[in-house]
Amino acid sequence: MRQGFAATSLDRVSDEIGSTKGAIYYYYRSKSELFFAVHRRGMELTQAAIRPSFDAKLSARERLHGMAVAHTILVIDHLPYLRVIAQGLELHLLERTNESERAELAEVAALREANENLYIRVIKDGVESGEFRSVDAKLAAKPLLGALNWTSRWYQPRSGETQTAKKKLAEQIADFVVAGLEKKK
Repeated sequence: MRQGFAATSLDRVSDEIGSTKGAIYYYYRSKSELFFAVHRRGMELTQAAIRPSFDAKLSARERLHGMAVAHTILVIDHLPYLRVIAQGLELHLLERTNESERAELAEVAALREANENLYIRVIKDGVESGEFRSVDAKLAAKPLLGALNWTSRWYQPRSGETQTAKKKLAEQIADFVVAGLEKKK
């Protein structure tokens, strides 16, 4: 999270977690494999956070708002994972990859796409129900997710910050992204 993918060595990782490099190699054959495990875990956390609101028997607007709040709280509460994902994937894609890494990239991309598809589905539901203006749901999901995920770039934990304060911040961000889809009155 602090140095980015390219500048981080497994020696540094082992120092940070109070382990040996050998212990890391026991579980991960390479820095890339460790990175993909972090990315995969972040996508699983995202799915677990947004799924309850997606599955709720609420209006599309309420579901989308709930998903956006949960997503933002996830970013805030698991900042290292989500920041690594945001920073690292772009950098990793610029490097040469081997066949195994390309397979890992495909798996991570499928997890990311599954999460994005939940947002697309609820946006489509909102368009169909008349809650949202007529938009291309797949296109609209991109800036919406950009706003939510960008939180990992600017958010800084504050000493003494409560879960209530975090939720208020998440709700303000959710209000903003949902308002961008609502019909003008």
